[in-house]
Amino acid sequence: MKNIIVHGRKNKQPIEIACSQLVMGSGDFLRVDNMEDAGAVLDTYFELGGNTFDTARHYRHSEKAIGEWMESRKNRDDVVIQTKGCHPVREMPNVPRVSPDAIADDISLSLEMLRTDHVELFALHRDDPTVPVGAIMEALHREVESGRVYAIGASNWELDRIMEANDYAIQHNLTIFDFNSPNLSLAKVNRPRWANCVSADARMIAWHELSSLPLFSWSSQAGGFFSGRFQPYNVVDEEMVEVYYSDANWERYHRAQILAKEKHVTPIQISLSYVLNQKFPTAAVIGPENVEELMSSVAATRIVLTEDEVEWLDLKRGERVQR
Repeated sequence: MKNIIVHGRKNKQPIEIACSQLVMGSGDFLRVDNMEDAGAVLDTYFELGGNTFDTARHYRHSEKAIGEWMESRKNRDDVVIQTKGCHPVREMPNVPRVSPDAIADDISLSLEMLRTDHVELFALHRDDPTVPVGAIMEALHREVESGRVYAIGASNWELDRIMEANDYAIQHNLTIFDFNSPNLSLAKVNRPRWANCVSADARMIAWHELSSLPLFSWSSQAGGFFSGRFQPYNVVDEEMVEVYYSDANWERYHRAQILAKEKHVTPIQISLSYVLNQKFPTAAVIGPENVEELMSSVAATRIVLTEDEVEWLDLKRGERVQR
């Protein structure tokens, strides 16, 4: 499995963190009481070269499950953990929690649940634009200096805030955001799938192309939009209809079907390969609940798309250059 590199710091020295392009996500299936099933998926992912796990303090079960899995397999040194913090609490979803105190508290609790003394990657799960970036970046820098975190990033931050935060960090000799984790998928959203979530738009993608900052995409397969389960006349799933149903996305699906047939793969594999074949380092968070789904995603990592094919899939070209 291919890796991408995130730059971080350990023991106050620069390091390179090799993260597998497929990142194991943390659906509700990943629970301590479901490890007979979930453990088999994690074990197979690890055996195939996957090493990066996406979780969050806000998620109900996964940190504890990942901690127990690592302890039982004795593989902590070979695992990269990306966890996230500063999400509003479930009881008060509209009250922001982006502050130095919340950063410290969430990291402490995550480390306890994960049964470790550090995480390789820590991202801010949400933003609060009313909080100046200075206090946030200073708090994150302290966590890196303490060794509890090796690299920091943003999840669901708008591009201008990321740029402002990194400018502040550079000016004050602090740790910068070394990765970004928005939504990026072939299907484009009509509205955020969840409140205050950010999808990579053309401007953000252009910035990643220029900066080469790694991007970890969540909902990389657009909730299964390309799986064949959904059709324009099937409007049973209200969320999918509101988020992904559009003429442009159905055309993207049509083109994915054409390319899948040519390459002897499936449309959903084409949609995943779209994320992994960008001009800058990308990783895709996946959420397989069985080994068969995992193997489908692993096979998608072997699909090579040309720049022309990527642009054609994304409706940036009307015709493809045939080779």
